[in-house]
Amino acid sequence: MIIASRNGHKLRELAEILPGAGLKPLPDGIEMPPEDGLTFAANALIKARAAREATAEAVIADDSGIEVDGLGGRPGVRSARYAGESASDGENLDKVLRDLVRSGGPATARYVCVIAWIDEEGLESTFEGTCEGRLIQEPRGAGGFGYDPAFVPDDTGRADLRTMAELTAGEKHRISHRGRAARAMAAEFERHATRGGRG
Repeated sequence: MIIASRNGHKLRELAEILPGAGLKPLPDGIEMPPEDGLTFAANALIKARAAREATAEAVIADDSGIEVDGLGGRPGVRSARYAGESASDGENLDKVLRDLVRSGGPATARYVCVIAWIDEEGLESTFEGTCEGRLIQEPRGAGGFGYDPAFVPDDTGRADLRTMAELTAGEKHRISHRGRAARAMAAEFERHATRGGRG
């Protein structure tokens, strides 16, 4: 099954979350369309459909980001491009934290991930996972990517002040938005295999 992405961080995380799933990266030479959907689900399906059309294989595609309450839910689907189309993770994070200070709004936030799956018969499904938490103004930790160094998840407990970037990979996968979406998809894989297909 092909992952419709060339994002090395996402590829590694999904391979760790779904060991033995036989995931393959998107073949070279396949151009992906613009991610211009208004929701995570819409963008995930845009990528999955393009990869399916190009390869005729079963595919999955992930679209994810962070919604910050003090920014009215931004950056949302623009998370990877919040500071500009070619912005780095650090530039996006810096802009979110600056904008949050200016807004004076709450630092509560959530990561959201939607994984779109198109099976070998061309049938489509989507799976969503979320992870609630809050942003801090002094990023910490060398793990993870994106907004992880400034995101303190609720699921580790009130007394645990570690950011997502300070958790081990296993700890992160157990509570992350991507981990939850992937496990929901894996459960459907098992039902799908048991039925011998969707028919």
